[in-house]
Amino acid sequence: ISMGYVGSSHDFAILKEEFPPEFDWFKDYRILLDLGFLGFESNYECKDVKIPAKKSKNKKLTEKQKERNREISQQRVVVEHSIGGLKRYKILADRLRLKRFDFYNEIVGLCSGLWNYKLTGITH
Repeated sequence: ISMGYVGSSHDFAILKEEFPPEFDWFKDYRILLDLGFLGFESNYECKDVKIPAKKSKNKKLTEKQKERNREISQQRVVVEHSIGGLKRYKILADRLRLKRFDFYNEIVGLCSGLWNYKLTGITH
């Protein structure tokens, strides 16, 4: 989990700040992204990048592109459900009204730990 950013920050800009492109952060990894990260391949080196095909203004996607997009979305849905699970904690779902942003980062970390614990299914 990275530190929190204001809502108007673009995901790709945050990625470039957290992981500067001049280093080989992802060289040994397969990466799964959404369309918010267009241009990732030109900035970073990695084993494989899966990013959905984008429909252009004047041209529809081919059936092959649609099938590939479906395969990618089936893998990404696991991540999206994890994010949705975190939002079960009301403090993360509602608007942030804290004065101390560093405290919010601690709350996110605690909620992530609780959600990961819930996913393990361990009961006593």
